[in-house]
Amino acid sequence: MKKVFWNILIIAIVVVFAGCGNQLIAAAKKGDIATMQRLLDQGADINESALSGNCSGSPLAHAAYHCKPESVRYLVGKGADIEAVGVMMGGNHHPLHLAAREDCVEAVKILLDAGADINAQSRFGSALAWAVRDGNIKAIKYLIARGADVDDAITTLRKEGYDDGLALIEKYARPVVAADAPVKVPAPPLIRSDVDEVPDLKTASRSDAYAVVIGIENYQGLPKSDYSRKDAETVKGYLTALGFQERNIELIVDERATKSAMEKAVEAWLPNQTTNDSTVFVYFSGHGAPEPATGESYIVPYDGDPNYLAVTGYPLKRLYERPGRVKSREIIVVLDSCFSGSGGRSVLAKGARPLVMVASTGKPPSHIAVMTASHGSQISTSSAEKGHGIFTYYFLRAIQEGKKDLADIYETIKPQVEDEAKRLNVSQSPSLTPGMDKVRGRFSLRN
Repeated sequence: MKKVFWNILIIAIVVVFAGCGNQLIAAAKKGDIATMQRLLDQGADINESALSGNCSGSPLAHAAYHCKPESVRYLVGKGADIEAVGVMMGGNHHPLHLAAREDCVEAVKILLDAGADINAQSRFGSALAWAVRDGNIKAIKYLIARGADVDDAITTLRKEGYDDGLALIEKYARPVVAADAPVKVPAPPLIRSDVDEVPDLKTASRSDAYAVVIGIENYQGLPKSDYSRKDAETVKGYLTALGFQERNIELIVDERATKSAMEKAVEAWLPNQTTNDSTVFVYFSGHGAPEPATGESYIVPYDGDPNYLAVTGYPLKRLYERPGRVKSREIIVVLDSCFSGSGGRSVLAKGARPLVMVASTGKPPSHIAVMTASHGSQISTSSAEKGHGIFTYYFLRAIQEGKKDLADIYETIKPQVEDEAKRLNVSQSPSLTPGMDKVRGRFSLRN
């Protein structure tokens, strides 16, 4: 009996000192993406719950509770169970409930975009009910705007006697009305940054400049790529300021950006327009994906499936090769995406592990320069504060500030993107192919 007693005591002590969870949970609570990736690469279970009772829950649940949206985004991108239930905070709560409880709107957004049930029930009712109980105004407004069931939350609050909560519903959501009454909820405010005002660059019209601009934010059956549509639409505005004529810009966004639409724009429309003196600009903002078996990189169209990339994806090599056959003087390719499968603007086949090494896409032809948002295994991310991918934001700001050619832009934005990424707890460094010495004095965006 003494031996059993001491064994139980030792286990209890270990649990106490270990805190709430395993190493993956500890990394998720800190927003430590690099450690999470290392642990998953080593075989850690992405949904393993903490052992101790009142703080049991998955890494995703802990990331939501500690308001680490970068961890939430990463874990969701890796296929974590968005509806995993834990007993944290004294009840069976989903990650969405925990994010709402902490007024962590960015995490709420990520979870809802990934398909979390906005009206799922826990011990304290829905996520909206819990946000109201804690007086979390930002979460209340956002959940209402996303279509949370107000009447369900009201019913829960009445049962629990939260009169103050009912007053909040009335003040910040809508008056208490019949369930079948029409409700008009204002759209959430549009995030605007200093680059959204397209500058007057006083550039002459360029009749022989052509662009294909693609931005996919809302995917068919995949998590959102935050702000990618806005990225593309803003890039188009800057191209017109740089002298590109409207009729010479093919803008393809969201549900229009299917694989066939990309092929048509890059492989048919461009060749039919250009001459040997043309300047061509190709831009993409959205998800990339690696083929787990080969490491080959793919752009993911609106209707793409990371489980069947060979059929539904657009190979990055092809994006370099096909424009290379287009008659033109210079071609600039700019990609605000990543191909690591490690989160951010990248997705991965279900059940696959993130790739440490991504296969080389080879050198593009000499008249093509390619600038990408990140290197091989890195994450390309966006900023809720700026309302853009951080790479696109600084790319546009460099143009706004008068940078003319690709070398000047790259030299300016590389440290800016790296520093911004660090503030968001990710590693991201833009790349330029060929190197600075090969593009200097060439590939100008202005006459």
